[in-house]
Amino acid sequence: MSPPTDALVASAALAEPSVLVTVAQVAGSAPREPGAKMLITHDGAYDTIGGGHLEMRATDIAREMLAMPAGVLAAERRLERFPLGPSLGQCCGGVVHLAFERILPEADAHFAVLVQRKNEGLDSWRLLPLGSTDAASIYDAAGLRLSGNGPALLPPPAPGVACTLRPDDAGRQWLVDSCLPYRPRLYLFGAGHVGAAIVRALAELPCQVVWIDEREDMFPSALPANVRIEATDTPEAVVAEAPAGATFLVLTHSHVLDQHLSEHILRRSDFTWFGLIGSATKRVQFERRLRERGIPAERLADMTCPIGLPGIRDKAPAVIAVSVAAQLMQVWEAAALASPAQTKAAPADTPAQDTICIA
Repeated sequence: MSPPTDALVASAALAEPSVLVTVAQVAGSAPREPGAKMLITHDGAYDTIGGGHLEMRATDIAREMLAMPAGVLAAERRLERFPLGPSLGQCCGGVVHLAFERILPEADAHFAVLVQRKNEGLDSWRLLPLGSTDAASIYDAAGLRLSGNGPALLPPPAPGVACTLRPDDAGRQWLVDSCLPYRPRLYLFGAGHVGAAIVRALAELPCQVVWIDEREDMFPSALPANVRIEATDTPEAVVAEAPAGATFLVLTHSHVLDQHLSEHILRRSDFTWFGLIGSATKRVQFERRLRERGIPAERLADMTCPIGLPGIRDKAPAVIAVSVAAQLMQVWEAAALASPAQTKAAPADTPAQDTICIA
């Protein structure tokens, strides 16, 4: 089994003391966004806050904390400010605040809850007191406390904010940090060579993949954490049940099935993107057949075929996978910019507030 690459997953899995480093706040240009994390042990590291001198300094501070006796505040929690240009010589030029949190092996259950909720598609928020050694609390999407001793209700940050610092009435700083499932969801039809290569290419990208095929024996025994299998002989039902904003990619072993799925997808008007594997000739044939089945000509513009980035012509599955993965990232990032509240925020009907109220 390969080691975890995600800092939260590693926090739930490692049986040794570590320090979780979170990008708490950013002003100006920075290597990573608020909420980015890395986990640092005595001799290892998982995930990244952007590399370079900033990550080197964060690693030094984390290992300095691990060398101190547990229990004192300086060994448990820190909030450090880094002007990237003046102090670190990085050309980003912005200012980054990093939150440092010592993690002991007995805290694995806390992080296991976060990982499980993320895998189940549930939004969670952590509230970490930076001015004390008290444990972090976990909240659901509505701000109701699920564990810990924090306030019973936590109004999440404003839409589009995944991580922020808040003071309480006494001026102490708290880290309000999200643990959200990836919003982009790809429904990938076809478990052949190209489908398998695309799944591998997406394994560590910020997305959820539902992989559909009727041939259950085609799926590998080991799957990436962001992939789940749907073995079914009625794939059109999966199309019907997919949520609004989903992404569809059709590359089955059968042109008849490809056409059948294309028709069902194009009868929806609420998907983010639909890609169909094939040549320009296949597209012309499908357009004619789909029009004969009542798909309006203007809807056919929402079918991307051929798939992949322009200029990449190699037909090897791994090359197609890289090209399509890059194309999907372009689609998802454009969708996120167009609707940040849907991609990163908790429900907007929960009011935000500037301070933490401790009951």
